[in-house]
Amino acid sequence: MKALRFFFALATLTLTLSSTMRAQDSSRAERYLGISGHQKPAAPLPAPQGLQDHVANGKLVLSLDDSIRLALSNNTDIRLDRSQIEFAQDNLHRAFGPFDPLVTSSFSDNRAKSPTITQIQGAPVLDTLSQTTTLGYAQTFQTGTNFQTSFNTNKLSTNDSLSLVNPSLASYLQFTVKQPLLRNFGLFPNRAPILIAQRNLNQASAVFQGEVNDIILQAVANYWNVVLARESLVVQRKSLEEAQKSYDHDKKALGLGALPPLDIYRSESQVASRRVGVIQAEYALKQTEDIFRQVIGADLDPSFRVLDLELTDQPEPLGTLPSTDIATTLARALANRPELEATRQQLAGDELNIRLAHNNLKPDLELSGYYSGNGLGGTNTTVGSPPLGNGLNQVFRFTYPAYGASLSLNLPIKNHSAEANLADASVSRSHDQYQQRRTTQNITLDVTNAVHALEQAKLSMEASKVALDLAQKSLHADERKYELGAETVFFVLDAQTQLAQAALNLIQSQVNFQIAVAQLDHSTGDLLEHHHVQIAEPIR
Repeated sequence: MKALRFFFALATLTLTLSSTMRAQDSSRAERYLGISGHQKPAAPLPAPQGLQDHVANGKLVLSLDDSIRLALSNNTDIRLDRSQIEFAQDNLHRAFGPFDPLVTSSFSDNRAKSPTITQIQGAPVLDTLSQTTTLGYAQTFQTGTNFQTSFNTNKLSTNDSLSLVNPSLASYLQFTVKQPLLRNFGLFPNRAPILIAQRNLNQASAVFQGEVNDIILQAVANYWNVVLARESLVVQRKSLEEAQKSYDHDKKALGLGALPPLDIYRSESQVASRRVGVIQAEYALKQTEDIFRQVIGADLDPSFRVLDLELTDQPEPLGTLPSTDIATTLARALANRPELEATRQQLAGDELNIRLAHNNLKPDLELSGYYSGNGLGGTNTTVGSPPLGNGLNQVFRFTYPAYGASLSLNLPIKNHSAEANLADASVSRSHDQYQQRRTTQNITLDVTNAVHALEQAKLSMEASKVALDLAQKSLHADERKYELGAETVFFVLDAQTQLAQAALNLIQSQVNFQIAVAQLDHSTGDLLEHHHVQIAEPIR
């Protein structure tokens, strides 16, 4: 047994040492590659904004509009969704890359000594110094035209006695223009990546607007869910108080001998049962508040996370209740919903991809031409020869010009890659057409459900008001009968339960109405406008 323990201890020590050695080797390798062990950390994320403005008496006091503004400022999903617009902006910026001008320059200095093997090499040991300077400029324009210019000068000095010009300065300046005539000819094939990137940016903006629409609906629903949980707790506590009063009354009656001993258990059990309901309502309120805090970003800061919530908007609607029909609502939804705009932008991009794929099937026919000037300056070592003059003047005046043109054709017998790209573009367009149809179907279903939910909520509110009024009257009647001895406590307790349920039904129907109004605005794309939310246009 001791040997077995020793073996396990030795194995554990070996694994620990090997892990430490691997970590040390990794650190050495990183230092060798120039990776610092103390890298600069990323900047911290911004703290939640605007919460302090709504703190009063140790509570977070919020209206519905306040909650929406906080959600738009602090919600993590908003920040994540916003990044897709930033990526699309970067892609649009990148699409202009092929048209960026390019300037190049270089300088080289070379000296060489070499023995000679013949008398015509001009020296026993040939010593040569060569210095070359090159400047260049190149740019492709959106018509597909490529323009290049290059300037080169080479200074050469040698101890070669047979050299006619020593030192010499040879220079040349050349302009070159290339123009595609079939493939990539004209503005469209060269601007197509920019146009596609612009469509993608429009699509990203529309998608982001739809996601903001969803988050506002989520904030509205969570707000009213907290209100519902709060009011449900009030009803449960009031129901418990009523049950406690009945129990206290029965205890007095039992003490006076006016109530049979076994009847006390009925009211006592109701107190216990309704206390359970209060506990459940309390923790349901805590859970809905935690969910709401996450939506508005109050959970990110411990100092705000512990504050109690006080929501000021009341669920009971004021004024005339809105009404609509499916046809009108659907027409507005099809005109306003950002999800449809996103599919339209996607289909527009698909059309551009198809046109670009057709362009890539064309032969590559290119016309090019150049014009250059040459010059030579230096010291003429020939006796009696005239001076050479300034070589740079000869270059820029084109004293010794050279020019030419060429026409090249690349004609693939079979272009499988381009054909496959065209097929992919066609399939993508068909796929996105079906995607648009499915989006339209989903929007139609959203509108239908929202209109029906609004109608149901209105009818439920009216019915719940009547039911609550009747439940109150029934409770008063049963309490009167119980006091007169015409009924037992069972009927009073049952009437209390019915009244509590009627009160909960009314609150639920009012909250359902508020959420249904928001769902209707969400289905038509008017939720942002209804709450005065504007999304800034992305920089293009």
